[in-house]
Amino acid sequence: MTPKTQEKTIAKKSTEPFFYAVGKRKTSIARVKLIDGGKGVFTVNGQPMEDYFYGELIGGVKAPLKLVEMAKRFDIDAEAIGGGISSQADAVRHGISKALTTFDPALRIILKRAGFMTRDSRNKERKKPGLRRARRAPQWSKR
Repeated sequence: MTPKTQEKTIAKKSTEPFFYAVGKRKTSIARVKLIDGGKGVFTVNGQPMEDYFYGELIGGVKAPLKLVEMAKRFDIDAEAIGGGISSQADAVRHGISKALTTFDPALRIILKRAGFMTRDSRNKERKKPGLRRARRAPQWSKR
């Protein structure tokens, strides 16, 4: 695909005012809305992303947009519930990746190779009877 035809494809796909997707990680759920024609404003639960997330989490959340070089094209509004901050950041990243594929299905291959389309379904292991946590046993004493 030449750059010229790619621009035409993207221009055709952007007829919708926004693109919506749901991202998940552990017990966190993120509802993400990508608003086309924005200036790169990013809000999470009504707050600027830099105030809600911290440190490395910010880079991880923005990674799908940087990969496809569309960081300034969309305004992003995300609502994250459940879990912790790190889990919510991964859920938002997953939601952004899914919304980008609804914007342009050709981006799916790029995002899939980077590992952003895979839902990380790991959950906390349940506590077993007789143990302190899932696998932590009481200290053994010979006498």
